[in-house]
Amino acid sequence: MELKTKYQYSYFIYPYNIKENKYEKYILKLLKDRKIKVKFMQKEKDLELYTYFLPTIRKFMFQDFQYGPEKVRKFKEFDKRMQATLLAKNDCNLFEYNIEQGVQGKSGEKEGIFFKISKIEIICFKTGICFFCIKTNVEDTNKFSDILNFNYKFRDSNAEDINHLKKYENIRLQNNTFSDVRALGDLIKDITGTRIENKQLNLDTNRFYTHSYTCIDQENWNDENEFEKIEFEFLKYANIAPSAHKTAFKKKETQILSNSKFVRIGFSKQGTTLFTTGKDPYHYTKLPDTFEKEYLYTYILNLYKKIYLNKIENEFKNPLKTKIARQKFVQFTKNVWVQEITNDDEGSQINETYKTTLELDKIYNNLKSKYDLAYKELNIEKTSKINKYILILLILSLLLNLLNFAVLMKMPH
Repeated sequence: MELKTKYQYSYFIYPYNIKENKYEKYILKLLKDRKIKVKFMQKEKDLELYTYFLPTIRKFMFQDFQYGPEKVRKFKEFDKRMQATLLAKNDCNLFEYNIEQGVQGKSGEKEGIFFKISKIEIICFKTGICFFCIKTNVEDTNKFSDILNFNYKFRDSNAEDINHLKKYENIRLQNNTFSDVRALGDLIKDITGTRIENKQLNLDTNRFYTHSYTCIDQENWNDENEFEKIEFEFLKYANIAPSAHKTAFKKKETQILSNSKFVRIGFSKQGTTLFTTGKDPYHYTKLPDTFEKEYLYTYILNLYKKIYLNKIENEFKNPLKTKIARQKFVQFTKNVWVQEITNDDEGSQINETYKTTLELDKIYNNLKSKYDLAYKELNIEKTSKINKYILILLILSLLLNLLNFAVLMKMPH
């Protein structure tokens, strides 16, 4: 039986890296773009997000929601250069790209997956690590198979290989801002820059991470129709596989949370998917909002941790940057790594699952071993230098004693 969807959306996330000494200049570039605006989180407007994150992480990602209406007004009075200077001091900044929401005509089009881009957000950390996030909604269909095929195809739509884009000819953009998928790729390139810095951090520049929510019709999943009947469809979804996929999935490739009878969250190295049913209004009203705010930013934070740890590891490999790398590792450990994210039980469980799926503990411990080794070598080097100084002082002392002895011997008795 064909699964039908009630509501869905997918975020596609493209991580990229800006050189730290060019970060303020990059912020200025974003501010000068008339379609890009700074996104200020405000306590009253984003109360659930505010209460979800604990103070230290909340301050790290959202400046502790300190920009009230009056402060935002004063900020806007500064020129762009001063605004960039102020923002560059924040640990993290959020920007929104303004999208024209008019729908283009589809006359003559009979086949293809139509979708719209409803939001573009840019998240930049002071370390130069940024994320280009695109929210999409598939249009004119309620077939779950179309969601599977869309996610599977669109996640590779930013590939460098031009010929690779041929398989996206049946994906149509319903948006006046972009004429086709290629035009969206041009925008990404314009905002994120070249891929050289990304490749140095071993970032996949051809594939988006996926963060996707789907609520299927309650007729497909309810007390009579158990989840087991549609589990394989969910596994396709969780693994970002096409609808035609037939082979079994390896269990170790996907982590699954099921804190509710009618909710499943799938975690893989490629992304996160939430799969639910319209049996309960909460599943298509409150839950999608939580998933694209609290859980999306939790995902971004964990992706940031992974990428930044890899960045520090690269600096450890350069003898000229070892000292700086040590300092960055200590600050990261103190300000981010050891900090709890939330007191929300399900949020904490989701955060831990992200850590497991992205192998963050393994990456961190490997880096800590390098830090310990560098620290040990530094201490040995310091000890060696001290010993050299002591030896020099002893030699000088000996020479002085010999000189004094020689003077005394020449003196008349």
